[in-house]
Amino acid sequence: MDHTSHIDENTVVIQMKDIVKKFGDFTANDHINLTVHKGEVHAILGENGAGKSTLMNVLYGLYKPTSGQIFIDGQEVHLNGPRHAIELGVGMVHQHFMLIQPFTVTDNIILGVEPTRGIVVDEKTARKRVIELSERYGMKVDPDAKIQDISVGMQQRVEILKVLYRGAKTLILDEPTASLTPQEIDELMEIIRNLTADGKSVILITHKLKEIKACSDYCTIIRQGKYIDTVKVSDVSESQLASMMVGRNVSFTVDKPDKEPGKEVLEVKDLRAKDYRGAEILKGLDLHVRAGEIVGLAGVDGNGQTELVEILTGLKKAESGTITRS
Repeated sequence: MDHTSHIDENTVVIQMKDIVKKFGDFTANDHINLTVHKGEVHAILGENGAGKSTLMNVLYGLYKPTSGQIFIDGQEVHLNGPRHAIELGVGMVHQHFMLIQPFTVTDNIILGVEPTRGIVVDEKTARKRVIELSERYGMKVDPDAKIQDISVGMQQRVEILKVLYRGAKTLILDEPTASLTPQEIDELMEIIRNLTADGKSVILITHKLKEIKACSDYCTIIRQGKYIDTVKVSDVSESQLASMMVGRNVSFTVDKPDKEPGKEVLEVKDLRAKDYRGAEILKGLDLHVRAGEIVGLAGVDGNGQTELVEILTGLKKAESGTITRS
């Protein structure tokens, strides 16, 4: 779907020219260029380790570029940290959220930029502003809920509200769908559309082709730290994007002959375990694995997969249950 009707082609909000970022002898970004316009969703596509997050950490002021230029709203800038970036209208939502669990949604959003009356925090004004932002972009967040009581999708919205509250005009979203349910992904896409309709720009760090096709206007492809191309998403197919990402033709069909699994080699019975917070995460789990088969564990991050693997590999102890290997 082409969303380019929101884009103001005359207004470049972000320009990165010939960005090089080295860590010792390793070159993470090798002369990368990026141009983002007002109202645009711009995907940064690449495999794990391609240099996507490094490039965005340069734009967010976490890293200083080894060489190259950064322009925000047409002015060259030399960022001296994330606080400087947010002052210039660039905010970043990281893949792993940085929220204080016992605090409320409002407290997390205003932390560090609390409005005051004299020496007292003006909670009422802050809460009103949070509600306004939430409703404006269709986020439906309870300002009084504690972080520990809300879903991962809601926590992500709090992180988005945090950068909007600080005045972000360009939002960098790092692998934003990694921990979301399919419904939450659809809701995030709607939030992104609401942001761009209001003139915000969104930079999406991802390697998921379907999501790029669903919501991005342009896509810059990075491979092994090098700039490959910038394309209009509506002009290319998923397979073309995949080929640019990995540097060879990619087939989306896998021919697998039928296979008859052998005898059972692993049995997990009534496994119970707690997560790092002490909450029960595995609740009587059963699992059977046979020789010659591939068993998939499907579930959104945080639903017990990590604990199961740690128990099976001896890194963690279960509360109860049995594991039988033959």
